[in-house]
Amino acid sequence: MTPDLPFFDMPFDISAGQGGFLAVALLGAATIRGYSGFGFSAIFIVLAALMTNPLPLIPVVFTCEIAMTAFQARGIRSHVDWRRAGALLAGAALAILPAVALMARLDPGQARLAVSGLILCLSLFLLSGWQIRRPMGPVGHAGVGVLSGTANAAGVGGLPTAAFLAAQGMPPETFRATMIVFLTGIDLMALPAMSGHGLVTGETVTAAILAFPILAIGVWLGSRGFARAAPSGFRRKVVILLATLACLNIVKVLA
Repeated sequence: MTPDLPFFDMPFDISAGQGGFLAVALLGAATIRGYSGFGFSAIFIVLAALMTNPLPLIPVVFTCEIAMTAFQARGIRSHVDWRRAGALLAGAALAILPAVALMARLDPGQARLAVSGLILCLSLFLLSGWQIRRPMGPVGHAGVGVLSGTANAAGVGGLPTAAFLAAQGMPPETFRATMIVFLTGIDLMALPAMSGHGLVTGETVTAAILAFPILAIGVWLGSRGFARAAPSGFRRKVVILLATLACLNIVKVLA
């Protein structure tokens, strides 16, 4: 029991103060996801790592990601590039099981360092402005899927794919819709793997239920913003925020 909430056990032994911080982080991350199509998992996990071990929260994040797709499905269906999404998911399927097995063996300090280091590297790559000069086929997309499936063990599988799709100059609507479908697919693959390693528990379900109302508000706010403005400049600001938070986490773990 937490001293602040005597009649309710917070999931994962977090305090009421930590719970409030995570709720605000969840709302901000969901708003970003509703607006740009990516960034939810990375933003929330890197913020959570400032307060607690992020590893038990990753399955909660995946459940939230799937729920947010249900909120957005009607508005994105016609914009999805299914050929790209299918190739990316095929590659991710090859990497998820071994990557989750490795991540499950890390202690809390190692998990925070691994997640933050990966987010920092991928954020710097996104900020590099790298562009693909020629069209990429299914094999290239599947290769990026393998990288994303590996990164998804840390809850940040969307970042390699976001960099890859952004480098191809996709229209914002197609980028956003394809990212949403891809993220949902890799999360659906990762959850059973995490369950097999004891990372999905009753507390995961409780935390997800508590998160759903906050998600609905955040996605609604973000989707309204997307309808009124182009998100390309906003995505860059999100990545800068990710890199900054990752650096803070690394310093905190190593200090």
